[in-house]
Amino acid sequence: MGPYLLGLRLSGRRVLVVGGGRVAQRRVPALLEAGAEVTVVSPSVTPALDDLIAAGRVTWHARPYEVGDCDGAWLVQACTDDRSVNTAVAAEAEAKRVWCVRADDKDASAAWTPATGRVDEISVAVTAGGDPRRAAGIRDAVVGALRDGTVDARRNRTKPVGVALVGGGPGDPGLITVRGRQLLAQADVVVADRLAPRALLDELAPDVELIDAAKVPYGRSLPQETVNELLVDRARQGKFVVRLKGGDSFVFGRGGEELIACAEAGIPVTIVPGLTSAVAVPAAAGVPVTHRGVSQEFHVISVHVAPDDPRSTVDWPALARSQGTLVLLMALERLPKVAEALIRDGRSPETPVMVVQDGTLPTQRAVTASLSTVADRVSAAGIRPPAIVIVGDVVRIGQEVEMVRAERLP
Repeated sequence: MGPYLLGLRLSGRRVLVVGGGRVAQRRVPALLEAGAEVTVVSPSVTPALDDLIAAGRVTWHARPYEVGDCDGAWLVQACTDDRSVNTAVAAEAEAKRVWCVRADDKDASAAWTPATGRVDEISVAVTAGGDPRRAAGIRDAVVGALRDGTVDARRNRTKPVGVALVGGGPGDPGLITVRGRQLLAQADVVVADRLAPRALLDELAPDVELIDAAKVPYGRSLPQETVNELLVDRARQGKFVVRLKGGDSFVFGRGGEELIACAEAGIPVTIVPGLTSAVAVPAAAGVPVTHRGVSQEFHVISVHVAPDDPRSTVDWPALARSQGTLVLLMALERLPKVAEALIRDGRSPETPVMVVQDGTLPTQRAVTASLSTVADRVSAAGIRPPAIVIVGDVVRIGQEVEMVRAERLP
């Protein structure tokens, strides 16, 4: 017969764990998280358990199991690698009408420990006929569906309110944070940017209002003031609004302006940081923005105006003199002037540069050149926005990695 599943509230209740090996190491943290008062009986314990004991979170009797250890326990876990000991522990527990889980014999065990997971206030527990691997696999699938919103999260009675500023990551929909995807699945309204992971929008429920807030370079654009008004208006209607952007909302994403607008209107805001393209795209192209012995700093610059434009607030001479990596966003149209300014102010014309288009997406491609030739190379290759420009010796690290890989190919 199948088991009768029950959620035990163990807070303040004594739980006995006999054995101090790897099985006990897996089970004790979950018992502690449930608030149980855990006693471990074992001649020795793993380093991880020893750390919990030293912190005063677990009581340890450094000896073999003895009859009477089950006294006062609400639950017993027999986790030794000695079948005779586990049998004796289970027999004592059975005689005292205490539930006992045997790690070594599912058929002889009075209870099974399910594979468990938790997402917010939802707990998931799976048994699979005593097969722990199968149960864990099913558990992982259910928990993953809860986290990314595949399971209908909009039926939640405690759905978030106000506005969530969600950074969607560099482009690949798999790189949005778990929290971001979860909130997106609960949205009534989504205000999405052009660089937000568009594939995620196909997963929205049909009744979700989708507002296109794309800002196309030199093309159609929704003014920021209008975006702010939309966020406030929909939230005041009692709808949960997700502002979905590419990268991180607070890295050249104007998230601060939206945060202020909502605060002034009394709208609660949830902030979900995103993986900024300034770091993620170089990494996806095999280029670390820092590397020991090469660069111990990196600078992220928005090049929405050229270096010689009076509106520019960037100290280009200081950047040229620095030895750090430069990561340039929105720089493609002004790349000739950027290269000219950096060379004029002290950067070597031979400094390696990589330009990456559509970073993290299937259409990603890159061009590598020197600072003096990069503008012409990019033009000849037909590189188009969105693209990230990486300036510095770290580009050579990526080239070295590619060379090593090529040498190891059969």
